[in-house]
Amino acid sequence: MSLLDRYVARTLLSAVGLVMAVLLTLGLVFIFIGEQSAVGVGHYGTLEALSYSAMNLPQFALQSFPAGALIGALIGVGALARTQELIIMRVSGMSKLRLSASVLLSGALLVLVALLIGELLAEPMEQLADEQKAFDRYANISFAGAGGAWLRSGDTILNVQGRSSAGEFGSMLVFELAPDNQLAAVGRAQHATAAGNSWRLLDYAESRFGQDSVSSQRLPQRLLTSAGGNDILQLAVTDPNTLALHSLYGAMLYLHNNGLDTSSYALAFWSHIARLTGIVAALLFALPFGFGSMRSVSFGGRATLGMGLGLAYFFLQRLVESGAQVYQLSPVVIAWIPTGLLMLAALMLNWRTR
Repeated sequence: MSLLDRYVARTLLSAVGLVMAVLLTLGLVFIFIGEQSAVGVGHYGTLEALSYSAMNLPQFALQSFPAGALIGALIGVGALARTQELIIMRVSGMSKLRLSASVLLSGALLVLVALLIGELLAEPMEQLADEQKAFDRYANISFAGAGGAWLRSGDTILNVQGRSSAGEFGSMLVFELAPDNQLAAVGRAQHATAAGNSWRLLDYAESRFGQDSVSSQRLPQRLLTSAGGNDILQLAVTDPNTLALHSLYGAMLYLHNNGLDTSSYALAFWSHIARLTGIVAALLFALPFGFGSMRSVSFGGRATLGMGLGLAYFFLQRLVESGAQVYQLSPVVIAWIPTGLLMLAALMLNWRTR
């Protein structure tokens, strides 16, 4: 690594680090504000909400890294352009390809940082945050066992077998106990929707045991009030989008070997890789803005441009991920659309730069 490579890397990484610090601060505030509705339930207070928000920051950083890299790269390239350092590098014989290689080196370092956060911090910290929040809010709930998520609240025992989204779950078994701990009723719902401390059980069938008889009934839906809500079940049923790459790969391998559907995990796996690649694409995209008429743009102008492009990339990524689930599109192809478009734009802009 030459002296110029280190200088370019230091400038770009400092700018990206500054932007990520701002984004993480905003993320902490937004997560903390979102937790205010849960404060006051059980032992979950303001300090617990702040701790929960802080432990979710690695996952937030992982999601916002491409946008932060794009904003920071535009600011860093602008700093080099305003002092004419990029022009001096070109005049001294540094080609576009050589300058791009220097930027790619900075991108590789950022990808390494994001990879370490995703594999070592984001998943365990978020799971620990969910676990601590659940224990604080539902101190009277016990759960154990395999085969999905088991939850006991008073005389009701719930068993949820799967999860399709943040609030949509698969089949649910409901066991009701009599005061003498004898089984009073057992029911099964094909789908369950979490809504605060209530569950909406769809296509519900129940058998209730009497002294000498068994009565059965089937309902289109049943509203069940329970002390345990959506967040307690995240201890056992985790959203694939929050898992690390090694966890996603292991889940995909298990599902494939057992002939089960792997689409949701495949989409999360390739989206994760695409976001990592998007960091490199963001730095390459910012490089041409240091030449031509854009080199004289102010700091505020570059920050605004980077913010707009970063938000567009972020929302496009979320949009195509949702579209893949709704329209049953190929997860491998759909996950790469935003990053592919950003990379294509970066290559075209670099090719046209003189």
